Amino acid sequence: MENDNITCKNCDQKFQKAFEYCPYCGQRAKDDLTIGVLFYNTISNYFSFDARFFKSLIPLLFRPGYLSKKFVEGKRLLYLHPAQYYLFASVLFFFIFSFQAREYNQQVNKVLKESFKNDTILRLDSVPKKAIDSISIAEITQPLKDSQIITGMDTEEIEKLDSIIKNGANSNKEAGFNLGYKKNKLDSLIASGASEEEQLKAMGLKEGAGFLKRRAYTQLLKFQKNSGGGILQAFFDSIPIALFVLLPIFAFILTIFFCRRGSFSHHLVFGFYYFSYLFVIMSLVLIAHYFWKVPGWIVWLVGLATYLYLFLAIKKFYQQSFFLSFLKTGLTTFIYLLFVLPIALGIMVAASFLFY
Repeated sequence: MENDNITCKNCDQKFQKAFEYCPYCGQRAKDDLTIGVLFYNTISNYFSFDARFFKSLIPLLFRPGYLSKKFVEGKRLLYLHPAQYYLFASVLFFFIFSFQAREYNQQVNKVLKESFKNDTILRLDSVPKKAIDSISIAEITQPLKDSQIITGMDTEEIEKLDSIIKNGANSNKEAGFNLGYKKNKLDSLIASGASEEEQLKAMGLKEGAGFLKRRAYTQLLKFQKNSGGGILQAFFDSIPIALFVLLPIFAFILTIFFCRRGSFSHHLVFGFYYFSYLFVIMSLVLIAHYFWKVPGWIVWLVGLATYLYLFLAIKKFYQQSFFLSFLKTGLTTFIYLLFVLPIALGIMVAASFLFY
């Protein structure tokens, strides 16, 4: 019997040769290291990429609320864990989005660099500056329009931003980047290699300024030196962190409306699966956009579908009447879009500027 036993390479426990897997730790008995094994282990360990992912995908997309309900009922191993699904779906989405974000970032950087360059030349020659043309304005705002499902800005908010830029560019005031200091003087100090303190002083920073004010001026100086380059990329980089914070806030709102339908952890499970659904849908939209420019009406249709999905998921998961589910879905969406997302967007813009 001693010869019929083998020793597990992972946990050093002995078991019979007939076993394909170690009964103590679960490692395959004959686990020869190949490229395929190495690749599979890496993906499965980091993303939990196994059969449960595909088994969970169809219910996630076409059975709203089903996975959340089954998970809280105790079926914890049959489908992919909600947090693991959220991690995998978000990483997949931001990987796909990074290609589009890079293109947006290059467009905006080009426009900002040209605007800074033209502003410097025209100012030094004492020639009245030319207003930013409509093409440049469109190049600045178009990335926001294309990614409005990500940024949370609706069409009305983007139109207001477009109007502000146009009015500012075509007003009787000096066009270009009027940041409250003499740009040509600052450019001279930067070119001559003056100390950062001298540069900040030229921008109007007074001695004894607080930490936040000094930080803001330092970033403004960096913005000047980089001709605005990288500011949009910094905003895109803040989105994953913001979404990770927004998810528990979403669960908290659900807790308010469904306080008798489970603990906060139950609502968090629902939030994980719903956000995973959003990531999967947005990934599919981005993939389609690479091969075929998705029209605006389809984006709006997708947005409407996500709202309908939320309503059906809430009705399925919380087991309430059609009217109550519809009412609470509307209130949850209203509070989230009217209060939570605008505040989060403001924080993201500020963080992007302060830490880019």
